[in-house]
Amino acid sequence: MPSKNNISQNKRYFQKQLDNLYTITQNLTNLTEPQAVVLAMMSPGMIFAQSCALTAISTMLAISLKIKYCNVYQRIREWCYDAKDKKGTKKGLNRTQVDVSGCFDYLIKWINGTKNGCVC
Repeated sequence: MPSKNNISQNKRYFQKQLDNLYTITQNLTNLTEPQAVVLAMMSPGMIFAQSCALTAISTMLAISLKIKYCNVYQRIREWCYDAKDKKGTKKGLNRTQVDVSGCFDYLIKWINGTKNGCVC
Protein backbone atom coordinates (compact mmCIF):
# COMPACT_ATOMS: atom_id res chain seq x y z
CA MET A 1 0.00 0.00 0.00
CA PRO A 2 1.43 3.43 -0.90
CA SER A 3 2.44 5.87 1.82
CA LYS A 4 0.34 8.98 2.55
CA ASN A 5 2.96 11.15 0.84
CA ASN A 6 2.71 9.05 -2.33
CA ILE A 7 -1.09 9.22 -2.19
CA SER A 8 -1.04 13.02 -2.08
CA GLN A 9 1.41 13.12 -5.01
CA ASN A 10 -0.81 10.63 -6.84
CA LYS A 11 -3.88 12.75 -6.14
CA ARG A 12 -2.24 15.77 -7.76
CA TYR A 13 -1.30 13.67 -10.77
CA PHE A 14 -4.80 12.18 -11.01
CA GLN A 15 -6.30 15.65 -10.85
CA LYS A 16 -4.03 16.78 -13.67
CA GLN A 17 -5.09 13.75 -15.72
CA LEU A 18 -8.75 14.50 -15.10
CA ASP A 19 -8.09 18.07 -16.20
CA ASN A 20 -6.87 16.56 -19.47
CA LEU A 21 -10.36 15.20 -20.06
CA TYR A 22 -10.87 18.13 -22.41
CA THR A 23 -8.00 16.84 -24.56
CA ILE A 24 -9.49 13.36 -24.69
CA THR A 25 -12.95 14.60 -25.64
CA GLN A 26 -11.49 16.89 -28.30
CA ASN A 27 -9.46 14.12 -29.92
CA LEU A 28 -11.64 11.05 -29.42
CA THR A 29 -14.89 12.69 -30.41
CA ASN A 30 -16.66 9.37 -30.91
CA LEU A 31 -16.60 8.73 -27.14
CA THR A 32 -19.47 9.89 -24.97
CA GLU A 33 -18.56 12.11 -22.03
CA PRO A 34 -18.97 9.28 -19.47
CA GLN A 35 -16.76 7.02 -21.60
CA ALA A 36 -14.10 9.74 -21.81
CA VAL A 37 -14.22 10.31 -18.04
CA VAL A 38 -13.62 6.62 -17.32
CA LEU A 39 -10.78 6.53 -19.86
CA ALA A 40 -9.21 9.59 -18.23
CA MET A 41 -9.42 7.84 -14.85
CA MET A 42 -8.23 4.41 -16.00
CA SER A 43 -5.06 5.52 -17.75
CA PRO A 44 -3.25 7.04 -14.74
CA GLY A 45 -4.92 4.44 -12.50
CA MET A 46 -3.08 1.66 -14.34
CA ILE A 47 0.21 3.55 -14.07
CA PHE A 48 -0.01 4.13 -10.33
CA ALA A 49 -1.44 0.73 -9.52
CA GLN A 50 1.27 -0.77 -11.73
CA SER A 51 -1.37 -3.21 -12.82
CA CYS A 52 -4.20 -3.66 -15.29
CA ALA A 53 -6.30 -5.49 -12.70
CA LEU A 54 -9.68 -3.92 -12.12
CA THR A 55 -9.43 -4.25 -8.34
CA ALA A 56 -5.96 -2.66 -8.21
CA ILE A 57 -6.97 0.28 -10.41
CA SER A 58 -10.23 0.79 -8.50
CA THR A 59 -8.44 0.70 -5.15
CA MET A 60 -5.81 3.22 -6.26
CA LEU A 61 -8.42 5.58 -7.69
CA ALA A 62 -10.69 5.29 -4.66
CA ILE A 63 -7.85 6.09 -2.26
CA SER A 64 -6.31 8.86 -4.33
CA LEU A 65 -9.52 10.61 -5.36
CA LYS A 66 -11.45 9.87 -2.15
CA ILE A 67 -14.24 8.19 -4.10
CA LYS A 68 -16.08 5.09 -2.91
CA TYR A 69 -14.34 1.95 -4.13
CA CYS A 70 -17.55 0.26 -5.26
CA ASN A 71 -18.48 3.28 -7.43
CA VAL A 72 -15.11 3.36 -9.17
CA TYR A 73 -15.10 -0.42 -9.61
CA GLN A 74 -18.58 -0.42 -11.18
CA ARG A 75 -17.77 2.46 -13.55
CA ILE A 76 -14.68 0.73 -14.89
CA ARG A 77 -16.40 -2.65 -15.04
CA GLU A 78 -19.33 -1.23 -17.02
CA TRP A 79 -16.91 0.59 -19.36
CA CYS A 80 -15.30 -2.74 -20.26
CA TYR A 81 -18.59 -4.59 -20.89
CA ASP A 82 -20.30 -5.06 -24.24
CA ALA A 83 -23.68 -3.31 -24.46
CA LYS A 84 -25.55 -6.63 -24.38
CA ASP A 85 -23.87 -7.54 -21.08
CA LYS A 86 -24.90 -4.34 -19.32
CA LYS A 87 -28.04 -4.41 -17.22
CA GLY A 88 -31.09 -2.21 -17.68
CA THR A 89 -31.52 1.10 -19.42
CA LYS A 90 -30.43 4.58 -18.49
CA LYS A 91 -32.91 7.40 -18.97
CA GLY A 92 -34.93 5.19 -21.32
CA LEU A 93 -31.98 4.61 -23.66
CA ASN A 94 -30.29 1.30 -24.34
CA ARG A 95 -26.82 0.87 -22.89
CA THR A 96 -23.90 1.52 -25.23
CA GLN A 97 -20.42 0.14 -25.53
CA VAL A 98 -17.10 1.63 -26.54
CA ASP A 99 -16.56 1.06 -30.25
CA VAL A 100 -12.82 0.44 -30.22
CA SER A 101 -12.51 0.19 -33.99
CA GLY A 102 -14.18 3.58 -34.27
CA CYS A 103 -11.43 5.12 -32.12
CA PHE A 104 -8.55 4.23 -34.46
CA ASP A 105 -9.10 7.03 -36.99
CA TYR A 106 -9.36 9.62 -34.21
CA LEU A 107 -6.33 8.18 -32.41
CA ILE A 108 -4.18 8.24 -35.56
CA LYS A 109 -5.16 11.86 -36.23
CA TRP A 110 -4.30 12.72 -32.62
CA ILE A 111 -0.90 11.00 -32.87
CA ASN A 112 -0.11 12.69 -36.19
CA GLY A 113 -1.06 16.03 -34.63
CA THR A 114 1.41 15.50 -31.77
CA LYS A 115 4.19 14.68 -34.24
CA ASN A 116 3.78 18.14 -35.71
CA GLY A 117 4.25 19.74 -32.31
CA CYS A 118 0.55 20.07 -31.50
CA VAL A 119 -0.70 18.37 -28.33
CA CYS A 120 -4.30 19.42 -28.96
